[in-house]
Amino acid sequence: MEEMTEAVTAVLDSAVEQAREAILEFSGDTVGEYLGVGYDDANAATHRFLANMPGYCGWQWAVVVAAHPGADHATISEVVLVPGPTALLAPRWVPWHERVRPGDLGPGDLLAPPRDDPRLVPGHVATGDPAIDDVALELGLGRRQVLGESGRADAAQRWHDGDYGPQSPMARSTRRVCRDCAFYLPLAGALGWMFGVCANEMSADGHVVDAEYGCGAHSDTPAPAGSGSPAYEPYDDGVLELLESQQN
Repeated sequence: MEEMTEAVTAVLDSAVEQAREAILEFSGDTVGEYLGVGYDDANAATHRFLANMPGYCGWQWAVVVAAHPGADHATISEVVLVPGPTALLAPRWVPWHERVRPGDLGPGDLLAPPRDDPRLVPGHVATGDPAIDDVALELGLGRRQVLGESGRADAAQRWHDGDYGPQSPMARSTRRVCRDCAFYLPLAGALGWMFGVCANEMSADGHVVDAEYGCGAHSDTPAPAGSGSPAYEPYDDGVLELLESQQN
């Protein structure tokens, strides 16, 4: 039995050129340096060659050969292109709904909410926001879906942590906050106690800002000292002309 295994191994080892020819037939002149052989079982081995193909840096050709005891030559079982340890691989595929980021939506683009979006609740279910629920009930109006408590909490956290929140560089550079600024327009409903819209065109105009956000354009910002034209005594050059005429 041992002699038969050694004989099969010798046949499998000697199939290097046979494997190379299989690659040439399968894919043309793309076979490179021979990398060695590995054994899959007692009757099969895999010969590997470097693949010389544009865009496949580090990939290898793997040719599986097989031989049964008593055979005088190996049989080609499979020719495949496989990544080597240094192969250039494509990044992991990510579903489109995980790739979309804020700001990606352009004119004409359609973006449906995820199925069973936890932020949304059916329109006939109370949102928990009296400013919405009471008015909708009174007028008999409604939408198929509305923003639920989870959706409002997500938005509030995002706005609080964003560029117009209390930890932003702008807010941390001033002691004044939007809450007591004349340009601060509080939102209606449950989010109104924490957020509003800035109406100062020289600052965060049109953006939702945290009540604890602040900037240098607060309505109570004092004017700088020494503003305006300085006061000087009037200068009458007619006096100078009169003295000159008298001297002459």
